[in-house]
Amino acid sequence: MGLNIKNEHVHALAREAARRTGQSQTGAIEAALERYLSELGEVDPERAAARIDTVLASAQARIAAVGPLTTEALDDDAGLPR
Repeated sequence: MGLNIKNEHVHALAREAARRTGQSQTGAIEAALERYLSELGEVDPERAAARIDTVLASAQARIAAVGPLTTEALDDDAGLPR
């Protein structure tokens, strides 16, 4: 039950939503969050996995484009950082 929001803009939104709906601030926030979550819908695990695969493939391609990393560029002949 411990929700402590320290954002004045959010407080103002809650007050305005409560004023317009005639609900308490808690009631207005509850209704808004329920509506927001219903609009988002359920998470599709297959879609999420596909998105992760896409991001991973992009990262792997960028890493491959750089080529293998060696310590030659980082360390001098004595093995100390440049």
